[in-house]
Amino acid sequence: MSLRKFITERKILRSLNLAKENVTHRWNEIASLFGLQDDVFEHPRHIKIHKPVTAILIGAGHRGMIYADYATKNPDELTIVAVADPDIPRRARAKLKFELKKEFCFADWKQVFERPKFADAVIIATSDDLHTQPCLAALDAGYDVLLEKPIAPTEHECRLILQKASETGQIVGVCHVLRYTPYFRQLKEVIDAGLIGNIISIQHMEPIEQIHMSHSYVRGQWKNSNTATPIVLAKSCHDTDIIRWLVNSPAHDVHCFGNLSWFTNANAPEGSTERCTDGCKVEASCPYSALQIYLRDRQRLYVFDLSNDKSKWDREILENLKKTDYGRCVYRMDNNQPDHLTVNMLFENGVTAAFSMEAHVSYEGRRTRIMGSKGDIVGNMEMFRMTDFKTRKQTSWKLKTDPHGGGDHRMMKDWVQAIAQQDKTLLSSSIEVSIESHLIAFAAEKSRLNRTIETVRLFDSSIPMKA
Repeated sequence: MSLRKFITERKILRSLNLAKENVTHRWNEIASLFGLQDDVFEHPRHIKIHKPVTAILIGAGHRGMIYADYATKNPDELTIVAVADPDIPRRARAKLKFELKKEFCFADWKQVFERPKFADAVIIATSDDLHTQPCLAALDAGYDVLLEKPIAPTEHECRLILQKASETGQIVGVCHVLRYTPYFRQLKEVIDAGLIGNIISIQHMEPIEQIHMSHSYVRGQWKNSNTATPIVLAKSCHDTDIIRWLVNSPAHDVHCFGNLSWFTNANAPEGSTERCTDGCKVEASCPYSALQIYLRDRQRLYVFDLSNDKSKWDREILENLKKTDYGRCVYRMDNNQPDHLTVNMLFENGVTAAFSMEAHVSYEGRRTRIMGSKGDIVGNMEMFRMTDFKTRKQTSWKLKTDPHGGGDHRMMKDWVQAIAQQDKTLLSSSIEVSIESHLIAFAAEKSRLNRTIETVRLFDSSIPMKA
């Protein structure tokens, strides 16, 4: 055999071996290969529920209805027995969907607690600034609670809820839905199995996507941290929770940089107007045109209370764009949320984590890199690639989910089980760890504003705890 032929055959064999090693698997194949759990959502302590848990929905908006819809799909496990929402159309939709009597449809959450306890639990999915008081009232009345994130808009209120939950012993679940996505659940399984050794550091990015940013944090209800919550809490407490969960150690120090660079009056194009509907000369070429986003593309319409007759939508959408902030120019808003920030975290076990929140991207879906002592993992919510340092072998697998990764109802299942069995350990997160993930976000915002390194303390005797 000639040397040239020998080298050619070696190259072919090497290519075949490489192709074989780099094949993309499915999770069940990965689980079988490494002896991991095939069904990462199977909970051995779940039982058949013989009597449905009863719950009151406080806040019948977009997220609240998603959680409550678990009752529609699993009537043997959960029943919605009442709704409280000041918005008449939302209240009417909930009344119809859950077949509620008129006397169990409240315009004010306070009316719920004027009656003797009449359900097992409450689901609180009100606006961020209306989480604390309903939650405290529910715990005082003996209800278990499911609380939409963020838990509360201030550190003080979060600590009040922690204190009340401890005093009453009631169950408080927080909607950490990303813990229930295939992406993060599989990542957790791989890390806990030690396949990449000990975690040394984490890099994690949340790409908000520029339209989502303009909708929620420039035009939307979270546009200003003085009237809502800081974006690192409102949007990224999912991520501070996930990082804390993966590291499995309390946070110690936090440092953050970030600012608002683009969505400012200084960047308003010549010829732009206060509203996109006011004859703006650059509307046709603007990537943030409200007419394009809401009227032509029909995106994110859940913020408008549109009629069931879609033939009326054009007129109704235009009316909303002329009178709400969703029709205003993104460069002429009273917004102050940063459109990019970076948070560095040091945990008590020595692990470091760098989190980046980015608005100026064309895509969504978290990006994660885990650096371990024996290997590393790279993922983007649709695929993983794990590399073994010793063998240099790469193992890849793929998955496909919705933006919340299908986690909403999986989270609901755990919560319903916890209420039915009266066992808070069935929840993925304790209220203490949930609060800590928020304290990381609060510390990040303090650091960003003051250019300091902040220490995270879950229990701090120097902080007053009275309401």
